[in-house]
Amino acid sequence: MPQNPASFKQNSCSLPRRLLVMTYDGVILLGLLMLASAIALPFGTANKIALQDFWFTAWLLLVCFAYLGSCWRYGGMTVGMRAWKVRLISSNEKDITWPRCLLRFLVGGISLATLGAGVLWALADQRRRCWHDLAARTVLIKSEA
Repeated sequence: MPQNPASFKQNSCSLPRRLLVMTYDGVILLGLLMLASAIALPFGTANKIALQDFWFTAWLLLVCFAYLGSCWRYGGMTVGMRAWKVRLISSNEKDITWPRCLLRFLVGGISLATLGAGVLWALADQRRRCWHDLAARTVLIKSEA
């Protein structure tokens, strides 16, 4: 990764591209959550409503983390990232471990829950990082593949 600040900004992922990646991955997550809901139907209570049924909500969050975390950990790209030629890399040259993926996932939820303030932070950051990137010490960069 280049060391001067101008190169960081030039190679880092812009906010519009990041939002397009989130849209693509949101569609994929929606499909996965529908499948996860269908799998959960025969188990537990009959009234499964996210954010009201603790175990159902935990199951849905686990499915989301399984998709995002495994993509970040093993390929550095989700399907949306691959489509928009974006790669997740470590900002401190260490592997993106499962704990770092979990931290990125949890802080990403906070970034979105604050009406997107954590995502909009990329506009102020020199390397275009959001709160979850700062917490997990990661950077989204433009990729060739």
